[in-house]
Amino acid sequence: MTATDPITGKPIKQVHLAAHFPGVNSTTVWSDPASGSQIDFDSFEHFAATAERGKFDYLFLAEGLRLREHRGHIHDLDVVGRPNTLAILAALAAITQHIGLVGTLSSTFNEPYELARQLQTLDLLSGGRAGWNVVTSSDAFTGANFRRGGFLEYADRYVRSGEFIATARELWDSWADGAVVADKAAGRFLADDALGLVDHHGPQFDVTGYGTLPRSPQGHPVIVQAGDSSDGRDFAARDAEVIFSRHSEFEDGRAFYEDVKSRVEANGRNRDDLKILPAVTFVLGDTAEEAAERSRHITLQQVSPQTAIAFLEQVWGRDLSAYDPDGPLPDVEPELAAASVTRGRVRHDRDVAATAQKWRELAEAENLSIRELVIRVSGRHSFVGTPQHVAEEINRYVQGDASDGFVIVGHLSPTGLDEFTDTVIPELQERGVFRTEYPEGGTLRELLGVRPPVAQHPALVTSSS
Repeated sequence: MTATDPITGKPIKQVHLAAHFPGVNSTTVWSDPASGSQIDFDSFEHFAATAERGKFDYLFLAEGLRLREHRGHIHDLDVVGRPNTLAILAALAAITQHIGLVGTLSSTFNEPYELARQLQTLDLLSGGRAGWNVVTSSDAFTGANFRRGGFLEYADRYVRSGEFIATARELWDSWADGAVVADKAAGRFLADDALGLVDHHGPQFDVTGYGTLPRSPQGHPVIVQAGDSSDGRDFAARDAEVIFSRHSEFEDGRAFYEDVKSRVEANGRNRDDLKILPAVTFVLGDTAEEAAERSRHITLQQVSPQTAIAFLEQVWGRDLSAYDPDGPLPDVEPELAAASVTRGRVRHDRDVAATAQKWRELAEAENLSIRELVIRVSGRHSFVGTPQHVAEEINRYVQGDASDGFVIVGHLSPTGLDEFTDTVIPELQERGVFRTEYPEGGTLRELLGVRPPVAQHPALVTSSS
């Protein structure tokens, strides 16, 4: 029987948690003496072991298809360079037993036949623990690494991505359940009519052939999506099982949650079939005062004087190196027509003039220097306090429908998750809102509580066109 909240009478929700391997943004403090390698397999092994010890739903890897550049130089204020996502996840599948394995892979710079095959392989190797964070990109800078260059217009990103996923699903469904009979006496490996031909002809892709593998334990790997635009929300509501959001403030999170869940229902799906997990950072301490002091120390590591100037240059579109990071904001206006001085990074502030004006007003109202302003708008930690306080806040967000859980982002590689796992997880378990054991043989879908997809076996649907 599902427990209910004694005050609201609503069923008590279970918290879902993902663990984000520290990436290449300034969140990760590579210069800290306690920071390790972002490439050595030992780092991924430690991180995966910690996340599985904490009973997280899944671990999550980002992807970088081109090194970032700032004003024409490699941007090495942040961590630079990441190994191939699928190779790491395949290796982690061999040394873990329960935790989900989710990787970021582009629907712009891959082809559906090959990527569907790789993800299905991971799902088979891991016993049903694979997930795919689908990202789109219209970035010509990244596209220059690929055969067709920056060929995709911004408005077409989700058009291609939608057809990409539809094509992948056709391939994942191209073998019937029980297709492999392996009858040694009769010399027959496949059942009759077990394979359906995929014959997809759309605006983006032409694929004719059979999938190369039997149906994997989950049928389809879990789909994760991170778009925030209206198109991105519709895409997630239609195609995803998890949305990785930026809405980590309580009221903002509630508004986002209701909007996306309504879109899920409008697509004929159950609201629980899409989990909303904002990315959050944390700083812990034995007391609130100690946590606040640690937060301040980490923030100053994350936003160095050079980082503060580079951050501002991304909006101003010009060289600001002559300005004092501990001084006032630049007295010059942003270069509105200039190309971005930072390339290979997702921009969230598209109205440069409005952003600059808003920051000027904020700096003037609170008497902030450049560095203080950058800390104010980018360096705030989501949860700061004792483990008890952080656990209570996480539970408040989930029970208050501001999220279904969180993607936890530490600031150190690979040990940034250790303290959270050892202190906050037991607090959540004590409150009865987080698992104490994994279900034996559970798939990632089962950990998340999302239903399996409805198979459309091409033996029944012989042509997708």
